[in-house]
Amino acid sequence: MGISVEELSAGLARVCARVGLGALSLAPQRLTGGAVMESWRFGVGGDVYVLRRAPSLAFMEGRPYGHSTEAALIEAARAKGVTAPEVVAVLEEADGLGSGFVMRALPGTADPKVILGCDDPDGLLREAARDLARIHRLRQGDVPAGVPVMEYRAAIADLKAQFMDAGGDRPIIALGLKWLEDNSPAEVEPVLNHGDYRMGNLLVEGSTLTGVLDWEIAHFGDRHEDLAFGCMAVWRFHRYDRPALGLGSIEDYIAAYEAEAGVTVDPARFRFWTIYRTVWWALGCLKMAAQWRSGADRMLERVVISRRTSEQELDLLLLLEEDAPQQDKDQDLFSTRALVRPTGEAKIADIAVAVSEWLATIKDKLDGHDRFQLAVARNALGIIARSSTSDAELCDNSHFAGLILSGEMTLQTHGLLHDLRSAILEKVQDDSPKYPALQIVREKWPTPDKRTEQA
Repeated sequence: MGISVEELSAGLARVCARVGLGALSLAPQRLTGGAVMESWRFGVGGDVYVLRRAPSLAFMEGRPYGHSTEAALIEAARAKGVTAPEVVAVLEEADGLGSGFVMRALPGTADPKVILGCDDPDGLLREAARDLARIHRLRQGDVPAGVPVMEYRAAIADLKAQFMDAGGDRPIIALGLKWLEDNSPAEVEPVLNHGDYRMGNLLVEGSTLTGVLDWEIAHFGDRHEDLAFGCMAVWRFHRYDRPALGLGSIEDYIAAYEAEAGVTVDPARFRFWTIYRTVWWALGCLKMAAQWRSGADRMLERVVISRRTSEQELDLLLLLEEDAPQQDKDQDLFSTRALVRPTGEAKIADIAVAVSEWLATIKDKLDGHDRFQLAVARNALGIIARSSTSDAELCDNSHFAGLILSGEMTLQTHGLLHDLRSAILEKVQDDSPKYPALQIVREKWPTPDKRTEQA
């Protein structure tokens, strides 16, 4: 549900009175970021707090647990020495603010651009590894009931169902799903996984970790999943050359983790979970458009994030093409196919309407979260400007994806890698021309021009 600052202030006043914090001294201000939940900063006396809430009650439907359990998880992690915020109140129905909780604000920033420019990235990487190892010390008896335990094959099946619901028409994601089905490892003793442990959810002051945020998808599972997720290309931001959280090397990250956790990391399991989470995030981006269309959240950010699916497809292909024959890896790349715009994501018309709706809300004043939305709007307009082919003219790729899912086409099929490379290269150039991996593949993938230069 949409909420005004006045409504929010009144609700927060009720919360603060209920738990004995005192009267509001600083009106709530929307913080930037957060792909799903909202964060609002406000003051009480001389103290500062953060409200974390769902944009609507519909967003909580189908989740394995609610904000009260998330709050209890955070407190359990703090008890194990994790650098997590103190939860001071969980919202109740009478507060009139929906679902959420209030935390004591911690110093620092979660802005990756600021953090990744810190003076001691190696030291910060070690602190991040330390806190992740501490999270993984929690077992089911340490947390409230209801936190799910991941069953690997069931999780893969769920991803496949999401893929089909979104149109089932993206061949690279189909390739990833088939690989996961064929390579699922044996299950191990589950540990608590944060579930979203990566740059953007770590609060940092200078070069010191001050808080681990956003615990909404914590679950029990393989520790390698958490380790791999933070090393995905998308979470390196502008430091693509530092694969571990954008701070350093994966080798240094794993060594620091192993020293704190007293375990040995398995490279094969690490690769599996890197591929799994890349598919997972690709589908997470994709379904943002469906959420926008449903009316559950009409934020412009939703439709723009849906177009970042192609970034994950590019990263996924880079991970999977290791298994292709060398002759296919060396094949010259030609742009011979029309760009395919799959059905699940936001269409050009959706984006244009979303921009129009948002512009109507800002009128002649921009501050706080509106400033962030302005940057999002510019990205959206850039997508429109770069799209050379209308969505209506593009063909359906579901049959192609189906052949991959069934195993009839694999990376051993001559020409498949070339076609996938060509299609995703064109799509990312439209959707995210500044995505760092795009420059990497331009240098890595062979083309006739490169061969001419080398000759």
